[in-house]
Amino acid sequence: MSLEIIGVGFGRTGTHSLKLALEHLGYRCYHMEELILHPEQVIHWENARANRAVDWEDLFQGYRAAVDFPANLYYKEYLKLYHKARYILTTRDPESWYKSFGDTIIRQSQPSPMQMMTTMLRMPFNPLLRKRLKVFRLAGKHLQDLFEGEFNSNPAKAKQNFIEWNEKIQKTIPPEKLLVMSVKEGWKPLCEFLGADQPDVPFPRSNTTAEFNSRAI
Repeated sequence: MSLEIIGVGFGRTGTHSLKLALEHLGYRCYHMEELILHPEQVIHWENARANRAVDWEDLFQGYRAAVDFPANLYYKEYLKLYHKARYILTTRDPESWYKSFGDTIIRQSQPSPMQMMTTMLRMPFNPLLRKRLKVFRLAGKHLQDLFEGEFNSNPAKAKQNFIEWNEKIQKTIPPEKLLVMSVKEGWKPLCEFLGADQPDVPFPRSNTTAEFNSRAI
């Protein structure tokens, strides 16, 4: 099964809400949480980062959509593979994105000494945790790629990186294949883009800062 819908928005732009919305519309959706649940898949993403061959069909088997990190990073590869796929760029105000990203993803990538000690004590008794650490190491490498370790020390640069990512997406993906939306807009733009009827339920709102941090390892 080929991917039909690909989310190319940065983390903390409502990607988890988009995942839930797409699944409500019938599109089983790959998200970072899938990788955390199945950390053995990290080999595919390690290969992608190292520019080695990736078996995308094996990775996305059974999925009709993919959103969030790290899937959003490889949209150029998908343009070559999935000729009929459509793309969704979720975005938000750079200031609110910066705060949310810093309070969640960056915060969890910089554990305190106590958190590190607790994790080390759990590792010998938790094989799943040991596997997941490879996922978080990969995430840390990508954060370094994106922000060069300056997210906290250079907010202006981090926000500019976010803006430039959105601009690059819109320059690269043909406009007829791309929807740019805020999840605050709800069902209407998404359903019009997909040619689907609007559900008679509220648009999902999930993965708040508190929810994100409550799931920390």
